[in-house]
Amino acid sequence: MTKTLAPPRFATLGCRLNAYETEAMRRLAAEAGLGDAVIVNSCAVTAEAVRKTRQEIRRLARDNPHARLIVTGCAAQTEPETFAAMAEVDHVVGNAEKMRPETWSALARGAAPRCQVGDIMATRRASAPVIDGFATRARAHVEVQNGCDHRCTFCIIPMGRGNSRSVPAGKVVAQIRRLVEAGHAEIVLTGVDLTSWGADLPGSPRLGDLVRRILRDVPDLPRLRLSSIDSIEVDPALMAALAEEERLMPHLHLSLQAGHDLILKRMKRRHLRVDAIRFCEEARRLRPDIVFGADLIAGFPTETEEMFAATLDLVAECGLTFLHVFPFSPRKGTPAARMPQVPGPVIRERAERLRAEGARRRRAFLEAETGKRRQVLVETPGMGRTEHFAEVVLSGELAPGMLAEMTLTGHDGRRLLAA
Repeated sequence: MTKTLAPPRFATLGCRLNAYETEAMRRLAAEAGLGDAVIVNSCAVTAEAVRKTRQEIRRLARDNPHARLIVTGCAAQTEPETFAAMAEVDHVVGNAEKMRPETWSALARGAAPRCQVGDIMATRRASAPVIDGFATRARAHVEVQNGCDHRCTFCIIPMGRGNSRSVPAGKVVAQIRRLVEAGHAEIVLTGVDLTSWGADLPGSPRLGDLVRRILRDVPDLPRLRLSSIDSIEVDPALMAALAEEERLMPHLHLSLQAGHDLILKRMKRRHLRVDAIRFCEEARRLRPDIVFGADLIAGFPTETEEMFAATLDLVAECGLTFLHVFPFSPRKGTPAARMPQVPGPVIRERAERLRAEGARRRRAFLEAETGKRRQVLVETPGMGRTEHFAEVVLSGELAPGMLAEMTLTGHDGRRLLAA
């Protein structure tokens, strides 16, 4: 009797781009007939992310003792030897290789090498795999760009993702149309350096051009959202879309990282403090109800208390609401790892102060939202999100994917409550 293989199980760590690629791999693995396998799509953005990847591998190996364990993603790309050395791991697959049908066919046949990790810098085109949907019918992520041409001194991601490459607009529109027809009410455009989209395409279109085309060519799409952007790269067409297109959500997550010019220079960022403040003021002028999130690093090498205070002050000066705070951790192979380091206890203390300020800002936002009517996208039967990406606890169970006007009745300090 032929043994029935269990479908592969996926564990995704890290960014929205990983989430999209997991869905693509799910389809590739199914088409190849791969079964009895656990696939970990890893993250390498910080040393802590790599540690969590190893931890997740060990847990999954304990829980699935008879399944093959395959590790892919950015940590697998940047540290293949680390994961190949783990007794729990059967295969290590690089970021380019994980998007190729032949990789999954070889894995399904039992003919794949233990380690398949090539030179990611040799990859010249975005793979743009087609997906049919996500687990729920609410939000779906769509890859429009991959890789990064910039070399921030703290960042290892270009080593994991390669140089910047864009998905042509026609392919993006076709993918979004497919997801909307499948019932998804919100699409999130994702990439490593999203605002660099188009630079490698004929005519060098900009992200604002892509946003306009999506909203024009997919009129049935209720909500379009952007993942993290670099504000210094934002083009005039995108600013105009923010002001004029109600279906483009009034929420931007900014890659700011620091609030002191010398630290920004040592990070090799391309903006100054005044640029960040000016951008937020202009965006708020164009879209008065806009809400900002931001990535901020605490304890970058050489950061003094005065320099940190400038980052802390930037939260108020930019009017930030949702903070992603990263305690600095050196990544081997990056210039920042060779700079004079801030003591660990100081880094942790500064990160906690930033998080406390973020919590205070978020609470103030939630207080201001109480009593308002907002359109909520239901993600799970008991939870949804507003246009501003604020999480909402729902009083009754509603179908995922449903959009509903609701009155916000209060909050619990972290999430809004709705009637």
